[in-house]
Amino acid sequence: MQSRSETQSSTGTRISSGNSGLDDILGGGLDADRMYLYEGKPGTGKTTLALEFLLEGARNGEKALYISLSETEAELKLVASRHGWDLKGVEIFELVPPETTLDPTHELTVLHPVEVELGETTKLILDRVAELNPSRVVIDSLSELRLLAQSSLRYRRQVLALKHFFASRSCTVVLLDDMSSAQDDLQLHSISHGVVLLEQLAIEYGAERRRLRVIKMRGMEFRGGFHDMKIRKGGLDIFPRLVAAEHHSSFVGEFTPSGNAELDKLLGGGLERGTNALLIGSAGVGKSSLALSYAIAAAQRGERAAFFAFDEGRGTLEARARTLGMELQPALDSGLIILQQIDPAEMSPGEFAAIVRRRVDEDGVRVVVIDSLNGYLNAMPDGRFLILQMHELLTYLGQQGILTILILAQHGLVGPADTPLDISYLSDAVLMLRFFEYAGTVRRALSVVKKRSGHHEHTIREFQLSGSGLLLGPPLRDFHGVFSGTPSYTGGDEPLLHGAHGTD
Repeated sequence: MQSRSETQSSTGTRISSGNSGLDDILGGGLDADRMYLYEGKPGTGKTTLALEFLLEGARNGEKALYISLSETEAELKLVASRHGWDLKGVEIFELVPPETTLDPTHELTVLHPVEVELGETTKLILDRVAELNPSRVVIDSLSELRLLAQSSLRYRRQVLALKHFFASRSCTVVLLDDMSSAQDDLQLHSISHGVVLLEQLAIEYGAERRRLRVIKMRGMEFRGGFHDMKIRKGGLDIFPRLVAAEHHSSFVGEFTPSGNAELDKLLGGGLERGTNALLIGSAGVGKSSLALSYAIAAAQRGERAAFFAFDEGRGTLEARARTLGMELQPALDSGLIILQQIDPAEMSPGEFAAIVRRRVDEDGVRVVVIDSLNGYLNAMPDGRFLILQMHELLTYLGQQGILTILILAQHGLVGPADTPLDISYLSDAVLMLRFFEYAGTVRRALSVVKKRSGHHEHTIREFQLSGSGLLLGPPLRDFHGVFSGTPSYTGGDEPLLHGAHGTD
């Protein structure tokens, strides 16, 4: 009977790597009885990922062996304890006891160190494996063998000898390499059945970013490219790159009410499920309030909504909802609205996409609000790829039947405004919100400038944010140049909405 960490494929037995994210990237795990290479500079998470591999075997009753050429058993146990792990089922073999390294009686005086030390080291490894007969082995690290070999030919021969030895023992081996060689060592790549690269990136501000890439897996399909990851207590959180084509769900593309009849009329009946809408406007014009009304309307229907706030805190959103007479607090208390504040300096785009996916798959969210894309852009180490990541995320949400509301703040208040990012071509609907001046007062205008599905009004309407929520006025037919910020008026007296001129 197979253990719970194994699956069968046409190429043989698959075993879990011990990390669910890496298993997802590999399409089910590692091929058993093969040799793999985890490479990366110090601090990238190789030891943590290797310990997860061994602990998974120990949980399934397999014998697991950690051969350490660089770290002591005490150091490994300290790492494990800080992750909350117990290494009781993992055998740790310190190849060179540290107390003998400075003993002058162990110094070689006749033979060259390479001729004795490398051979003795390899023999110790083979003898320990033969004695324990483990199913999973980690060798940490190959840089020590490389130093002992002192030549690439001798080093390659030793690694090949290890590979041939393990091939006959029904043992899955993970080799760790800290990439300390002067140049890229492709010998290990050609010898290994699979290669996983771990990287740590230092950005100019905020927490460091870590990512993983599967370089090679013989005879296995895997999800290529870089995948964001994070070291946390309990192991590595690996966030597989979202590929929208892998996720399809059937749904009915019905209208999603906004809770405001006039707004739904402006949109030709409303926004459909499985679509996304982009709200563009200057800071303070009412974009977040409009998006919040969709989330509250969903909660009132008994549906779940997720509001991801990059720019504002929970307290600010709650205060705005109270001012506008929106019943946000009951929806938060019942869990129908999940309000999550995102710190772009601490979270990678891959982690954010994983959180959104978890809200949809596990929490059953039907409306997603991202406030704002400006904050999301700040989370990107390289803004060139924002459009690609957002395309995958929006496509995934659309295929799940989710209504997505995106907010994008323009630069400037009244008059010409500059958009820092052009993502309108990805949007199914675009709503333009603008300030304009009339008779010495600042007003707000709203128009639907794009909607892919169905009809919509082509008018520009004034709107207000009052204690009764969103108020939408009649079309501004006697105005010209409203979106320029300083319109001209040709109609009669008092054509606009009466009352308070808005609440930010």
